[in-house]
Amino acid sequence: MHSSPQAGYDVVVLAGGAGRRLGGLDKAGLEVGNRALLDRVLGACGGAGRIVVVGPRRDIGQPIRWTREDPAGGGPVAGLAAGLPLTSAAVVVVLAVDLPFLTAATVDRLAAAAAADGRSDGAILVDATGRDQPLIAAYRRRALVRRLRELTEPAGASISSLIRDLDLVRLPDLDAAGADCDTWAELERARARANSEGGPDEPAR
Repeated sequence: MHSSPQAGYDVVVLAGGAGRRLGGLDKAGLEVGNRALLDRVLGACGGAGRIVVVGPRRDIGQPIRWTREDPAGGGPVAGLAAGLPLTSAAVVVVLAVDLPFLTAATVDRLAAAAAADGRSDGAILVDATGRDQPLIAAYRRRALVRRLRELTEPAGASISSLIRDLDLVRLPDLDAAGADCDTWAELERARARANSEGGPDEPAR
């Protein structure tokens, strides 16, 4: 993976969460299919011009821009407020770190949909139950900048409230890419799925 200034979108990965429902473990470093969650997400972002990771810096051997939310652990909106100024593309893909089955096809499809409809504020993935996934979405950068400026305090704000008034194209999750790992049960299901799809998994750390 390498940065390409000609690419049509940038990426912000939100990796600063405390993983409270996982006992406070470093979620980004938990492994599914012998790969850390952060590595799996970054593996789906090869088409990005610039990748910004909001969270503790780690040695991953890739040209990533790092930053931290203020305060640390301040939530996804605080993370986005920290990461967005390091992007420059008109379309910014915003991703949670705990998406082990995220694919490059899903990321590219979101970015293309956000870029294609100049009247919308972006494109968002919708899961099988019809629920929006605001941390698997491609937003027009100008829309995010506008909404963040309207907030008095990003820390503690919900991402749903940030995007509530945005005009978003909704795309179905064709690859079950939105399966996340918020709890131990979800993490174990992800590890079982990774094992069934080919490749042994690591025991819980």
